[in-house]
Amino acid sequence: MKIIDILNTRNMTLSFEVFPPKKETGFESVKSATEQIASFNPSFMSVTYGAGGGTSRYTLDIAKNIKDRFGVPTLAHLTCVSSSRETVHNQITAIKEAGIKNVMALRGDLTPELEKTDRSKWDYQYAVQLIRELKENDGDFCIGAACYPEIHPESANQKEDIIHLKEKVDAGADFLTTQMVFDNNLFFNFMYKLREAGVTVPVIPGIMPITNAVQVEKAIKLSGSFMPQKFKSIVDYFGQDPTSMKQAGIIYATSQIIDLYANGITNVHVYSMNKPDVAKAIMDNLSDILGKDFNR
Repeated sequence: MKIIDILNTRNMTLSFEVFPPKKETGFESVKSATEQIASFNPSFMSVTYGAGGGTSRYTLDIAKNIKDRFGVPTLAHLTCVSSSRETVHNQITAIKEAGIKNVMALRGDLTPELEKTDRSKWDYQYAVQLIRELKENDGDFCIGAACYPEIHPESANQKEDIIHLKEKVDAGADFLTTQMVFDNNLFFNFMYKLREAGVTVPVIPGIMPITNAVQVEKAIKLSGSFMPQKFKSIVDYFGQDPTSMKQAGIIYATSQIIDLYANGITNVHVYSMNKPDVAKAIMDNLSDILGKDFNR
């Protein structure tokens, strides 16, 4: 099933992101974790692509397994950074053969090594090029793209960032998913600016439950996300007690999701970090909310 059809037909959705192992030795444990999350019957699941394609061979294995064994629609990430056109097209063929209809088209992270290379010689410099090829060569894919409510780190300002984002949509992106958001007001403001710029596709906010204090620094480094003071206070108070911090982080993420739903944002994506217990706790917290029609 295509993600865009799910987004357009269900009253509320909750989806989860999982990632492949960094090494072959971790495959079975990651597979088990993703299967447990799939067993909770989320609206869909996305499977990331290793930086530079390093773990890409596991992406399809996990996505196909989730789809075939549990009937959960899957979204396979595909990056093009430093990849040849032949490599990308081979991966597209593999996605088709796996029966997957949804692709998250990304440029991919620039590793320190890649930042030193001459990008002008690459077949792809930007995600929009990959989106355009996916749309032109196979219009049957549902295509997702990434967005940054707090500005892409390589953009000069948000206005420029939104212009490039609109280019992705015009090239064929069917929906957008944000980087992790910890302050819903930033997301609401971003949505206003997107709609004002003529971007009308569904935009899914990404929520990451912070369950230990170490994740805070990593999250900021990874996405540059703004941490509101109320969340910093939670970390300051509960951060030294792992069980309390985990519970507080899940409650905070759940409260964000409830606030989004209550303000008309019907689709939410959770960066679950391959943690079935966290995913289950959030779904349990929302068990009487998901699937109901509040448009009365």
